[in-house]
Amino acid sequence: MPTLSADNRARAPENVDIAGGDGAGAIPAIGLLAAAALREEVMLTPKPGLVDRRNNGAHRDMDLPLFMASITAIAPWFGRFAACGERHADMPAEQALTVIRPVGHACEQAMFAATGGVNTHKGGIFSLGLLCAAAGRLTGRGRKLTRGALCAEVAAMCARLVATELAGCRRPATVGEHLYLRHGLTGARGEAAGGFATVRDHALPAWDRLQAAGGDRDTALLHGLLVLMAHNRDTNLVSRGGLAGLGFVQGHARRLLAKGWRTQDLEIMDRALTRRNLSPGGSADLLAVMAVLARFPA
Repeated sequence: MPTLSADNRARAPENVDIAGGDGAGAIPAIGLLAAAALREEVMLTPKPGLVDRRNNGAHRDMDLPLFMASITAIAPWFGRFAACGERHADMPAEQALTVIRPVGHACEQAMFAATGGVNTHKGGIFSLGLLCAAAGRLTGRGRKLTRGALCAEVAAMCARLVATELAGCRRPATVGEHLYLRHGLTGARGEAAGGFATVRDHALPAWDRLQAAGGDRDTALLHGLLVLMAHNRDTNLVSRGGLAGLGFVQGHARRLLAKGWRTQDLEIMDRALTRRNLSPGGSADLLAVMAVLARFPA
């Protein structure tokens, strides 16, 4: 059983009522949950290779105050993602991205203005923005918000994302496009198109087991992060350390999960990843997705 000392617990998110998972109250609530998940993720400590309350991990251009400023700037936009989804709830799912993208671009600009051009949360904006928009679309159609319904709606909206933006790319311009052409990695787009399958198939079941056993929230979140690092083909890691870097992190996480980890094991892993300049940022984004989905019924 993983353990976490009391003095290392992350700050809990705001107490948000999701109005039973449906109804008008769900629209502002999903935005609050998304922002709370980002705050909880960055405050969670210790996180190998990532910015937390203890250190900056493998990041030389980011720290905790910068992350908090970024979250403050982008937090209001999550409710706007949800409202946009609700306004266009009857639009076919495969067309929904056309109306959601302008909200995403504006949210990214708010982030860059707050951070002086540093990309702190682009992945989080993408994944959580989609989740919020999905909640709006479901609410607009009178559907109950459950984990399965939210993930299925995201998958429907992003069904052609990999084919149109990665497989159809002939002149790669972004890191994600290069990694797809070189290694077949689909990154955040693939996770969204699959309805966050890595979260659903691996992280949430582990979360549910720990919660049922009476584990505290922060221990469950750190355990969930390890599970995500063990299974996620994180393009952040590959861009920094190649496939060898990805393999190193996945192997380390799997060994800790197999033997049972303690706080000091995460601190040792943090030093190892920092030395190698490895940051599992994609798994951190999925951890925030998990934290939001965990608030909804299965």
